[in-house]
Amino acid sequence: MNSRTPQLPPHVDLQPVLRSIPLFAPLPPDDIENLSRLIDIRVFPKNRTILHEADTANYMYLVLAGKVRVVQQGADGSEQVLAIHRKGAFFGEMALLDGRTSPATLMAHEDATIGLIARTTFESQILTNDRVLRQIISVLCGRLRESWFLMKLTRFPSAEQKIRGVLKYLGTQYGVDDSRGKILTIKLTHQTVASYASVSRETASRILGRFSRNGEIELLASRRMLLKPLLFHNPPYL
Repeated sequence: MNSRTPQLPPHVDLQPVLRSIPLFAPLPPDDIENLSRLIDIRVFPKNRTILHEADTANYMYLVLAGKVRVVQQGADGSEQVLAIHRKGAFFGEMALLDGRTSPATLMAHEDATIGLIARTTFESQILTNDRVLRQIISVLCGRLRESWFLMKLTRFPSAEQKIRGVLKYLGTQYGVDDSRGKILTIKLTHQTVASYASVSRETASRILGRFSRNGEIELLASRRMLLKPLLFHNPPYL
């Protein structure tokens, strides 16, 4: 973990934030207050590494502001995006449960505020609450479905279908209904789309340009993207 990352002032009130996260909502007020004092809050600028693979067995993280991405990094420096998490999401509970490191690295997708929960805190404050455990199980099921999608994506026969599949999936996870289609609430670069689809950036740019000309997508301000109905009417069908 980067020791140079600045820590937020100690007066930040975490309790309302924790109560708004479904994972911790079942905790009584006293437990919320106690947990809020045990969380290490840090700020990470865009594209800064938050957790390396070696750190994942020691911490669970909470996204308190901004968005983060979970990636696998190749020996050649390439990046495979596994997921993008937004405010209220958490990650790392599996490694804390079984003691194994996760084969992934956590990076700030945009400027992000992160709460880090140490293993000892996780075991004493979270694993002892049955309702929180049920919530963890629900989240793990969602993560499994996400993994199934990524496996399905690798079987699509063409780069075009892979990228269309990625956009449709992001639409289900981060899309907001609009009279013109779905607007993605996350900022997307061509490199992020390429990393999700496991294709080169040049290929992703060429295909996204074609989608734009065909009326399947529209690039909006601040790297937002509008997914138009035509995109969802073309294969692959998720």
